[in-house]
Amino acid sequence: MTHTRFTSLTQKLPQTVPFVGPETQERQRGGPFLARLGANENVFGPSPKAIAAMQAASREIWKYGDPTSYDLRMALADHYDIGLDNIVVGEGIDGLLGYLVRLMVGSGDRVVTSDGAYPTFNYHVAGFGGELVKIPYVDDRENLLGLLAKAKEVDAKLVYFANPDNPMGTWVTGSEIQAALDLVPEGTVLILDEAYSEFAPKEAVPDIDINDPRVIRMRTFSKAYGMAGARVGYALGQSDLIGNFEKIRNHFGMNRAAQDGAIAALEDQTYLEDLVKKVALARERIYQIALDNGLNALPSATNFVSIDCGQDGAFAQRVLASLVAQGLFVRMPFVSPQNRCIRISAGTPQDLDILAELLPKALAQASNA
Repeated sequence: MTHTRFTSLTQKLPQTVPFVGPETQERQRGGPFLARLGANENVFGPSPKAIAAMQAASREIWKYGDPTSYDLRMALADHYDIGLDNIVVGEGIDGLLGYLVRLMVGSGDRVVTSDGAYPTFNYHVAGFGGELVKIPYVDDRENLLGLLAKAKEVDAKLVYFANPDNPMGTWVTGSEIQAALDLVPEGTVLILDEAYSEFAPKEAVPDIDINDPRVIRMRTFSKAYGMAGARVGYALGQSDLIGNFEKIRNHFGMNRAAQDGAIAALEDQTYLEDLVKKVALARERIYQIALDNGLNALPSATNFVSIDCGQDGAFAQRVLASLVAQGLFVRMPFVSPQNRCIRISAGTPQDLDILAELLPKALAQASNA
């Protein structure tokens, strides 16, 4: 009998995905959600100019996308006033994290992250045989100094740090990050995940020399630009580091229409500014809904808010389960003590009306369980 000869590493890995999608949950519950506030998607959508660009590009979708993403990289280079060789485009930050891990992490190599931070990064590290070393959050924030100290202790190749953070929405100032760079160990690269940077206050974004070899910065069109389904992310860094992505990346991974849409979205900064204001108003509404229910919400610099349910993770899980059963898609952090919270994405006024209606019922059901 023939058999499939998987690698020894693959045979040891669990069959899992970092997140269960809302579509899967809708199939399980037998109907669509009333509102979709769990995946930090931008419900306000992309710029009309981006939509028009993608619609126009669809007429030529028979062509492969430019494998170099030249026009998009040129637009980003102009936007950030950096060199073309300082930018690589990929299938969202998720895809770029996978490429970076493939470049730098082999069997047994150590990588440092926070316990409860973005799980897709961990998924990639495990998939290439790396060893994850985790430290806890401190006051619902990733502990940058602790991460770098642990990296020095274990000789880590990579350190993952998100600012602003997912899943908590908290942030540190750019000046704190800049001051910490001198603590990055020799041979270690700090991954600065800035997926939510457009929503953050200016003081949260560090001023780092693009040619600093200690840092790679990752950003996306999925959040503020409202193009999560297009899967367009990019990394900014030293040209030598960025150039190495050419050795292993999927050169035809970028959708042709998505590239054109991203260029148009980048050019429409007026729409982006208006959208950021809408998200800020939605955050304020979520804060008030939490307060109306006797709960506290963590200040957020993202397009979501973590609401402290006031008890332990089991209670928060019951609250979440009730909301999902009632038709509201939300998520929560995975690890204690952050799992005392549920996480609500910024939604339309109508979406948040649903939250305001269903949250009291969910809290009551959780308390009576």
